[in-house]
Amino acid sequence: MPQPKSMPEIGSLTSVRDVGRVVAVSGGLVKVQGLGTFARLGDQLRLLRKGALPLMGEVLQLGKDALTMLPEHALTGVSLGDRVILAGPAHIAPCDGWIGRVIDPMGRPLDGTPLPRGDGGRDFLSAPPPAAQRRGLGQRLETGMRVFNTLLPIVQGQRVGLFAGSGVGKTHLLGHLARYMQADVVVIALIGERGREVGDFVGKVLGPEGMARSVVVAATSDQSPLLRRRCAWTAMTVAEYFRDQGCNVLFLADSITRFAEAHREIAVASGEDAALRGYPASTAHTIMALAERAGPGAGSMGDVTALFTVLVPGSDMEEPVADILRGVLDGHVVLDRKIAERGRYPAIDLPRSVSRSLPDAATEAENALIGEARHLLGVYDENDMMIRAGLYAAGSDPTLDSAISIWPELDAFLAENESQASTNSFARLRLILRRASAPRPVQPGSASHATR
Repeated sequence: MPQPKSMPEIGSLTSVRDVGRVVAVSGGLVKVQGLGTFARLGDQLRLLRKGALPLMGEVLQLGKDALTMLPEHALTGVSLGDRVILAGPAHIAPCDGWIGRVIDPMGRPLDGTPLPRGDGGRDFLSAPPPAAQRRGLGQRLETGMRVFNTLLPIVQGQRVGLFAGSGVGKTHLLGHLARYMQADVVVIALIGERGREVGDFVGKVLGPEGMARSVVVAATSDQSPLLRRRCAWTAMTVAEYFRDQGCNVLFLADSITRFAEAHREIAVASGEDAALRGYPASTAHTIMALAERAGPGAGSMGDVTALFTVLVPGSDMEEPVADILRGVLDGHVVLDRKIAERGRYPAIDLPRSVSRSLPDAATEAENALIGEARHLLGVYDENDMMIRAGLYAAGSDPTLDSAISIWPELDAFLAENESQASTNSFARLRLILRRASAPRPVQPGSASHATR
């Protein structure tokens, strides 16, 4: 049964529609005549197929005599002469009633119940707050994890990248942050996910506790590149709505790689040439424009604290999407498969990760603890192969001796949750580091030299 229209939707109805006709179908694109003087790039189109449901699409190219439509679904059933209605620009109208809901990139409910509609519509591609009026980064946020409370702090309005290969635990890490990280509202974009994983993420990873303050926008992997790309834009638009209400929003996007891949499909279909390892030149601007919409607000606005995940096959941090995004972030977290394989989650490679909120996000004493911990972990990491091979003789290097003696506790610290405040996490870190000044005597090949 169709859902009843809300009052804002009724007010937007009109009895006049601009109509064109299908004149050609080729390569997944539809050429339409009769709308060239009315349509604009990005406008929505509704193709009326004989004996089938209408097919939605978007204006991809404009010509003197015709326009090109990129459809959202397969072109099965389309025939020459089919009518195409110009539906105008795409908008969504978020409201507070969207919290706890799962929606698609067009603002339609995916959880089986009617979705309320707010007053007015918002464009998918709104501009960020004026650069000269935006606030600086805010206070340190509680995350529910000791590593982010101390060594990799996240502050209000920060933009952080989460770089990982497949199957190293990034989804569960995002779920933990969605449940426990300090925020008023959480907006999650699941871009190109498998359908089963969307249900698992909502029902198991987030659970009722996480969904109680979250809006999930999902586009599955079988959907068109239009919907997969729009998924990130829709989620950011929802985050901006709550930001404009004065809320501090946590925005989680999984993943920017699939967002970039969807943009590549659309750009290539529109005739743009590939440039960066198969990605068109417009990919850089598209990614940076999305990231720039997150961050601190201006005036009475709240802030959008953002975590963007990037798939990096083989831990290649120089691949195009990772390289583009890293340049506009305020920090990056690298997850390593080798760490995941030995059973430590989250599998954060601390020496390769950094938070640009430091040193401002911590006190002088806390920065000293962070510096000492990072130094010892870095020393251990540099000598890891020698330690595992049993080639290091205890007493040869006092700093390395200290690193070896506390490495098991320090490594475990990176995986510990924190049910209290950041001060408790720093107290735990301080206790571990005290042992570094008096390392235990060890013998080469002993348990302290165990492999990671």
